[in-house]
Amino acid sequence: MIPRKHYSTDLTDAEWAILEPLVPAIKTGGRPARWSRREILDAIMYFVRAGESWRLLPHDLPPWQTVYWYFRRWRDDGTWETIHTQLRERLRRHLGRDETPSAAVLDSQTVKTTEKGGCAAMMAASV
Repeated sequence: MIPRKHYSTDLTDAEWAILEPLVPAIKTGGRPARWSRREILDAIMYFVRAGESWRLLPHDLPPWQTVYWYFRRWRDDGTWETIHTQLRERLRRHLGRDETPSAAVLDSQTVKTTEKGGCAAMMAASV
């Protein structure tokens, strides 16, 4: 097999060492997996950074249908949330902070609501 092109979005060995335990392992039995979890993640990272259509993934990465399937599956089963939480807690420990934030800042504009919403809520009443 010819090695594929290296992309700047590919995970480094150190990054993969952190993420590997957080990504669901390949299941035993059934049809063998054609693509490693690292290749799938590399393709997802390429997609996220490039900001393009799934169908435009380069042909030397796993097929877009496969990558999209894993992206959706990991979204639905909470894998992405777990990864986000673990990375956030790891960073906060590294910075000498508590793992979870103790305060939050809300912009007052964010929490305002109205029954009408949209432009109607912003327009002055006519006399």
